[in-house]
Amino acid sequence: MEEFLQATALVDYTHPSIRQLIMEKGWNELTEYEKIRQIYDYVRNQIKFGYNRGDDIPASEVLADGYGQCNTKSILLMALLRGVKIPCRIHGFYIDKKMQKGALTGVIYTFAPANIVHAWTEVWFEGKWVALEGVIIDDPYLNQVQDRLCSYNGGYIGYGIAIKDKAGINLCWRGESTYIQSFSITEDLGYFDHPDEFFAKYNNVKGAVKKMLLNLLRKRINRQTDAIRKGSMK
Repeated sequence: MEEFLQATALVDYTHPSIRQLIMEKGWNELTEYEKIRQIYDYVRNQIKFGYNRGDDIPASEVLADGYGQCNTKSILLMALLRGVKIPCRIHGFYIDKKMQKGALTGVIYTFAPANIVHAWTEVWFEGKWVALEGVIIDDPYLNQVQDRLCSYNGGYIGYGIAIKDKAGINLCWRGESTYIQSFSITEDLGYFDHPDEFFAKYNNVKGAVKKMLLNLLRKRINRQTDAIRKGSMK
């Protein structure tokens, strides 16, 4: 399991801000179950659903931003878990961009790729890999959009969510896998020991032009997701 505990450029759990957070929360003193549960809950609700400058940014930057999407929240989650000696890996996919409609609108949605690079963290717990995709969406945001999801292909999608049963969404971690975007998966890209390997191969914002556009637009996107979270978005 040593390969699933390593620090990397993205999983930078030796960064002072991450080490300080782990110490302040006392996560190293907990049982394995409580380590996973509390770290998962922290990243899900204290790091708001939103958009960073790219997919391949260090965990310490995601923590400083205070928000993240599937890929960046997964990186931070991995760093915190590995920082308390919990083995974890990354599982990559392509997902249908229709799932993002509502969170992304107008020209931003139009120019998003049809298939978006998506990843979730898997943690080794009680002899099996457990998916923690549910970490993406915070409760205040979910509470505002759950009734706005559109019926699609036998499930419900929109606002960064793709789920089979919108009435049965439960993102609390109690030892089993949690999912929130998995209904829109179009292709499984496999397992990777580290996110650095995955995002070197698959990335939504490869190239200088895409990175520049995202940096210009992401503040606008995050203002919109904050408006949704506060209930002020019509």
